Amino acid sequence: SAGVLHEDLGITGCSDSDGEMMYALDGEEIWYADFINKRGVEPQPSFIDHITYPGAYENAVANQQICRGNLKN
Repeated sequence: SAGVLHEDLGITGCSDSDGEMMYALDGEEIWYADFINKRGVEPQPSFIDHITYPGAYENAVANQQICRGNLKN
């Protein structure tokens, strides 16, 4: 049987006044949306090959709009 090499996780959540979107790989946070400063943050140490997510912040903003619309339903 094949074993699992990596585990990834994505979390999206919202409320009327706040939101959260983040990605993790193998239990380590590798990207999150900073909605206060309007940017994506990649909290990776400088000694690794840096992973980037082009367009991820814009996607996170769009998902927050959808999430808040769903709250009204």
